[in-house]
Amino acid sequence: MIELRKIMDTVFEQAIAPFFWVAHEKRFSACLSNLDYQSHIFATRADEGFEGSGYDWGSLALAFLEIQLPELKNIVKFDPEGSMFVAYSTDENALKKFITEFKKSCENSEVILKIFAHAELD
Repeated sequence: MIELRKIMDTVFEQAIAPFFWVAHEKRFSACLSNLDYQSHIFATRADEGFEGSGYDWGSLALAFLEIQLPELKNIVKFDPEGSMFVAYSTDENALKKFITEFKKSCENSEVILKIFAHAELD
């Protein structure tokens, strides 16, 4: 059983990369420190001040949450910094659902650019 859990964790971690998972005692985080990831998204609105910072990722993630997963809006929270994006929750399954779906959307330029159109500069 422990071996299966390790395999499932590895598959999950590979699926969300370059985001990474951090388990704390009573809280879970999904983070991104490689802010060059999908930089073309933010370049589309650079004239508005978007640079691809952790705060910009937070704006994009909030727009994604509101549009795609509104049922998680009060469960998944964000704590970005200039050099890192952080999503967190005490609900492991909710955060895993968020980061898995967010990553899939980030990989689909058409989808993520439509969502990014609703993001507000932080």
